[in-house]
Amino acid sequence: MADGSDTTLTAEQPVAAQAPNGLVAGIKSFAAGHGGAKAVIEYVGKRGARIVLVGADGAWADQFADGTDVARQACATAGVAVENAWERELMDQMRPSNDLWRSMARRTMAR
Repeated sequence: MADGSDTTLTAEQPVAAQAPNGLVAGIKSFAAGHGGAKAVIEYVGKRGARIVLVGADGAWADQFADGTDVARQACATAGVAVENAWERELMDQMRPSNDLWRSMARRTMAR
């Protein structure tokens, strides 16, 4: 056993980051405009976290937060449920617009 203390060191927990009001307002606005919403939070490295919002009507959008903790707090403040992962039922609910299909086709054809 190494010399020194045998107690466990704990890192100081940073103060929880406050969700920006603009982020919360954007999530609330989307949910209100689409009959409610569910969210999936994806970690995207140094950029932070992506919040993918899926409306009850099938429309979807995304928002970015500084981290997953900020994203979860923003969703909780906005009253939007956060799903743990992309479940089949949630993916089946999504209805991509025709513009999105066209943009994806252009990207595929350009390769």
